[in-house]
Amino acid sequence: MTTKEGLARWHKVLADGSSTADLAAIIHPDAVFHSPVVHTPQRGRDLVVAYLAAAGQTLGNDSFRYVRELVDGENAMLEFTTEMEGIAVNGVDIIRFDEDGMIRDFKVMVRPLKAVNKVWEMMAAQLERSKR
Repeated sequence: MTTKEGLARWHKVLADGSSTADLAAIIHPDAVFHSPVVHTPQRGRDLVVAYLAAAGQTLGNDSFRYVRELVDGENAMLEFTTEMEGIAVNGVDIIRFDEDGMIRDFKVMVRPLKAVNKVWEMMAAQLERSKR
């Protein structure tokens, strides 16, 4: 499976609502997630799915749009824009796929600082709710 096919699966999962089951189906068991607000990488499918599901609930509102996409070998870079409680967010998802089209590494970068603070606030609340 190619990176483009893996990326198509990613877009489908997002379009279908980013359920934890759908996310788990495209995340490698040893995947790593790099958060814009958590210092240490989050390792393993369960943690990656938890973070991506929380991001889907916070960032993935009606204003979320991918505005640019670059693919090079096993890597994809997707620039996005969204709005969170009146704050404009601009960010980048950097995704590395394996030869089976599974996500092995997922890094999110966000700007400006006001947006980073809002992402931290809303993601922390969403992750706390998902633990209950």
